Amino acid sequence: MLFNSIPFLLFFPTVCVLYFLIPATLVRTRNMLLLVASYYFYMNWEPAYALLLLTSTVLTYVAALGIGHFEEKRLKKTFLICSLLLNLAILFLFKYYNFLSSNIMMAMQSCGIGMQLPKFGLLLPVGISFYTFQALGYSIDVYRGVTKVERNFFTYALFVSFFPQLVAGPIERSNNLLPQFKQQHRFDYESFMAGARLMVWGYFMKLVLADRCALYVDAIFNNVDKQNGGSYLVASLLFPFQIYGDFAGYSLIAIGVARVLGFRLMENFHRPYFACSVGEFWSRWHISLSTWFKDYVYIPLGGNRVGRLRNYFNLLVTFVVSGIWHGANWTFLCWGTLHGILLCIEKALGISKKKYSGVKRFGHWLVTFFLVCFAWILFRANNISDAVTVMTGILTHLEPPKPEYANFIAIALALAILLTKECSEEFGWKIRIAESESWFLRHLYLIMMIAYIILFGVLGGDQFIYFQF
Repeated sequence: MLFNSIPFLLFFPTVCVLYFLIPATLVRTRNMLLLVASYYFYMNWEPAYALLLLTSTVLTYVAALGIGHFEEKRLKKTFLICSLLLNLAILFLFKYYNFLSSNIMMAMQSCGIGMQLPKFGLLLPVGISFYTFQALGYSIDVYRGVTKVERNFFTYALFVSFFPQLVAGPIERSNNLLPQFKQQHRFDYESFMAGARLMVWGYFMKLVLADRCALYVDAIFNNVDKQNGGSYLVASLLFPFQIYGDFAGYSLIAIGVARVLGFRLMENFHRPYFACSVGEFWSRWHISLSTWFKDYVYIPLGGNRVGRLRNYFNLLVTFVVSGIWHGANWTFLCWGTLHGILLCIEKALGISKKKYSGVKRFGHWLVTFFLVCFAWILFRANNISDAVTVMTGILTHLEPPKPEYANFIAIALALAILLTKECSEEFGWKIRIAESESWFLRHLYLIMMIAYIILFGVLGGDQFIYFQF
């Protein structure tokens, strides 16, 4: 069930009404409603997917019970390792096995060795990387003593499957979200309106910005042999805003939906394209994932508490793993590796530790934006060959792009609105209509934004990009 679909626009109000009709004191009854709703939400893609979700939930629940039950560290570690291996094995089978086996066979054939490995016709379950990482984070936190064991299975199952952030994050931490399922959430008009504003802005970013950019970007990147350098350049400049509008839009809708119900999810994007270094970009982009990798991969490897060369190695490994997490394709591996290399270079030059202003800030911002956009070409291209074609085409055959005036005007207007809002937040400009003290202006903003989305949005119900991860 997509956020930008009619079924969801019927599903969510129904869940809200039923949730708040149940007395706030009946916390467990409310949680059971949310759990049933979450599984129904997820099963709308493919009912069989729910079995994998349940399997991951049971594995990490039992592992946490074992970690909490035994005092001996060796036994605790055994339960943790079992949880990690079993969950990652499931993720590997569905997401990476076919990719790895096909590459092994190609490598063997190039050496003159005939080899056939079995292939599985498995569809990638929606959101498997997100809920797997959320569940594994819980296991690790219990092992570290950061989070207490949750003994109520249904409460824990709701933590793993909570429908607003189930399929594309934010990847929540157990010590933030789990305690909220034990609180009494009474209907609050201000929380409702705050959630509604987040949802409306998320829909704007998805339907008006991302999906309009997608009309052009997808046409270019899915037919690279028939395009010219100008089209490659425009598509490469629009894709960063497509993926930002798509993924940040989803995150805002998810956070808004949770806020309406009384829950607070973590911020996932913080104006990433204002970053003045690649390191700062990653402190603003997909925050729930970047902090997950920092806490559960980078720091356990030694983080920055080791020598310089080992620190660079830790950074590179973390971002290689991040690239692989995004998908079973060489493009994602190269994208993650490139970001890791850029971060190592910044660290060696001391760029990530410096604060800039004025002309220097603008210069560093421009370089960072160029590097991030360049890396996005690898991320978006269907394969390495297409990525090379786009890059070389921009450098060698820079002809005027094919005009799509109506769509470009709509995109330009959306970008102007986005830039105005984000500049006001980044630089403290006093343009706060959405949060105005005037009741009339706040509600007028919502009405006008909804009207704008209906008029200029792409209302085809397209899937969110990060669902494939």
